[in-house]
This record gives sequence, structure tokens and C-alpha cells, in this order.
Amino acid sequence: MSVIEATPAPVLDLRPAPGAASRGRMLAAQTRLELTLTLRRGESVLLTLIIPIGLLVFFAAVDVLPTSQAAQRSVDFLVPGVLALAVMSTAFTGQAIATGFERSYGVLKRLGASPLPRSILLAGKTLAVLAVEIVQLVLLVAVGFAVGWEPHGSAAGAGWVVLLVLLGTAAFSGLGLLMAGTLRAEATLAAANGVYLLLLLIGGVVFPLEELPGWMRVVAEGLPTAALSDGLRAVLAEGAGPGAGNLIVLAAWSVGALGLAARFFRWE
Repeated sequence: MSVIEATPAPVLDLRPAPGAASRGRMLAAQTRLELTLTLRRGESVLLTLIIPIGLLVFFAAVDVLPTSQAAQRSVDFLVPGVLALAVMSTAFTGQAIATGFERSYGVLKRLGASPLPRSILLAGKTLAVLAVEIVQLVLLVAVGFAVGWEPHGSAAGAGWVVLLVLLGTAAFSGLGLLMAGTLRAEATLAAANGVYLLLLLIGGVVFPLEELPGWMRVVAEGLPTAALSDGLRAVLAEGAGPGAGNLIVLAAWSVGALGLAARFFRWE
């Protein structure tokens, strides 16, 4: 008498492939590391938190800034611009300088010898930037309310703000990583601060683009800082959409900067 053993039916394994899980763990670990290092650097905290808040409090107190068609009060013009400045400070200037010196000190070289892919490093730095920006924006909004800011908009406006901040972060993060991954640390320090000052002056942060000369205004309208600040101002001061032009400019800078950073970023 033969015994026929029943073969169990195959079980469908819905768990992610080991490779995907491993990359997810690496990304989470790298993001935590980048966030910890950022918070430990006093100069980063100064750049990303104290300077934007100081500018907001100072210019709101002295009330010397001009207004624009979108914002009839200087504080309503100022707050969206400072929000854009905070994104630029964290995603571009702070990240470019910190990453440039990590590369100079050989930190990135050691990471390059590990199984960590370049894409995970860049993604981890960008996610850490987003985490810092959340804290920044909450504090700046609170300070804005304290100095008399009155935003206009609806629930849809919050979605536009999130989209603008994400696109702005991607654009500035890509630019910062591209600069840090191709220039020497000293050159990155000088270039990042120089670009920061230039974009502060002509990026629509504290002065309306309408105040700029014709040719300079044309150049400024193609910059990510102007697109971000004008988009935020349209949403928060007018209660309207950010404008297709601003979204296109930010999307183009995001794709171009991140693509170039992924292509040309060097570990050493």
C-alpha cells in the first residue's frame, strides 16, 4: 500500500525583496545620521534658524520694506519671502558647506568605500533637510503670527505650500550637492555664501521683483528663489494658486540640479 503525501500549496511571499529592504534601511539610517550631524553643528543652526527669524523680527519691527501687488502690508510681503529664504538656507547654503567639508575631511571617501550607493547618500541628505525645514517653517509661522502676519487662503492653499516647499527643497538641495560634490571645500564655502547673498538681494525675498531693473528682473524671474517666494506670496497673501510659471521654474531647477548632482557628485 503506497502512501501519497500531500504537497502543501505554495505560499505567496509578499515581503519586499531583500535588496529593496536593504536600501530602505540604509536610507533611514543615513537620514538619521545626517539629521543628527546637522543639529550638532552650531553654524548650521545659526544659518537655518536664527538668521531667518532675526530678519523677520527686524524688518517687521522697523517696517521699512516696500509692498507689492500681492501683499499690501510689508509683513504680509515679508513672511513668504523669509519662508523661501529658510528653505534656501537649509537646503542650499548649509548643506553645500557641510557636505563640502565632509568631502574635504575624507568622510565621503570612507562612505564611498562602503556599500552605501551615491543615490542613498544624496536622498538621505535631502530628507534630513526636509526634517529641519519642518521645524523652521513651524517656528517662522509662529513668529509671523506674533508680529501681525495675516495669511489668506484655503485648505487648498496648504497643499500648494507643501508642493512649493518640496520643489524648492529639491532644487536647492540639488544645487548645494552639485556645488559640494565638484568644488573644493574652501571654494564651496565662498561660492555658497556669495550665491546666498545674491539670491537674497534679487530673489524677491525682501524686495519685490518689480523694483529691479528690466534685465535684472528677467534674470531674477528664472531663479528658484524668486519662483518660490513669489509662489508662496501668491498663495499666502492673495489666496490664489502659485502660478504655472513659478511651478515650471521650480520643477526645471529640481530636475536639472538633482540630475547634475547625481551625475557629477564626487566622493573625494
